Amino acid sequence: MQNTDTILMVRPAHFGRNSQTLNSNAFQQKTSDTSHEIHQKALEEFDSFVHKLRENNINVIQIMDKPEPHTPDAIFPNNWITFHQNGTVIFYPMEAQNRRWERRRSILQLIEDEFIIKNEIDLSHYEESGKFLEGTGSMILDRENKIAYACYSSRTAQEVLDDFHQKMGYEIVLFDAVDSQGKAIYHTNVMMSVAKEYVMIGMDCLLQKPDKEKVQQIIEKTDKEIIELSQDQIQQFAGNTLEILNQLGERILVMSERAYHSLTQEQIQKIEKSAKIVHSPLYTIEDNGGGSARCMIAEIFLPKKHLL
Repeated sequence: MQNTDTILMVRPAHFGRNSQTLNSNAFQQKTSDTSHEIHQKALEEFDSFVHKLRENNINVIQIMDKPEPHTPDAIFPNNWITFHQNGTVIFYPMEAQNRRWERRRSILQLIEDEFIIKNEIDLSHYEESGKFLEGTGSMILDRENKIAYACYSSRTAQEVLDDFHQKMGYEIVLFDAVDSQGKAIYHTNVMMSVAKEYVMIGMDCLLQKPDKEKVQQIIEKTDKEIIELSQDQIQQFAGNTLEILNQLGERILVMSERAYHSLTQEQIQKIEKSAKIVHSPLYTIEDNGGGSARCMIAEIFLPKKHLL
């Protein structure tokens, strides 16, 4: 399965600009709002987004962030945990010290009300040696073809990718990618999204010709259409999208309002051949957190109890 109908989202207790991630995340912008204003606007955007997803028959498991310790990026759970179809849960090593506090094993008790967890893998010990792999921020998973696409950055280390490969059997496709200013892209999921029938990708982010050729060939082998995104569209978070199944079996591509408005009519038509687009305003979250719709979602692929 490439898509799931159940997702995990975390409602933040203290959303704001994280000073510990500024060096590697060029998507974070300085705004004039106070900390209180930023948090309140982010809550409004989060609640509206969850409502819109549920309106479209997507099962959202909402977790409340804890007031302490202070975790300004708790709204982005996809970086610290993934849930897999074989019943495996993986915890990931995070670069920023205050992001490591987001990892909460206690949420597994809630997940186990509906799903079966057979195995846990904890990769967080790599933090001790300064090596990181931030979940489906670092990796774009083609789950059906067992391929993990990843652009190298301070948050994505090959050694940890190799360990993921050994434990999960995914082929690793590693490449260098930069933004319009020539700075390394911090997370692969801001420039690439794999759906059931297409891949949205900023090919211009791949400066090395061998990388471009390799990535293009592998995508083509999986029979997915390539929808190329420009550097400007990447800056508008058009790459930070996620295709989800709703409970009616329909494919839904979720993105921010900003991302949607950056797309051309031709790109929209290509997407809509395969999926319905659902978008929501996430401007405060994007500007201050440097992440968008996809970053806010941890997909749950675990076996469902009622199906057994």
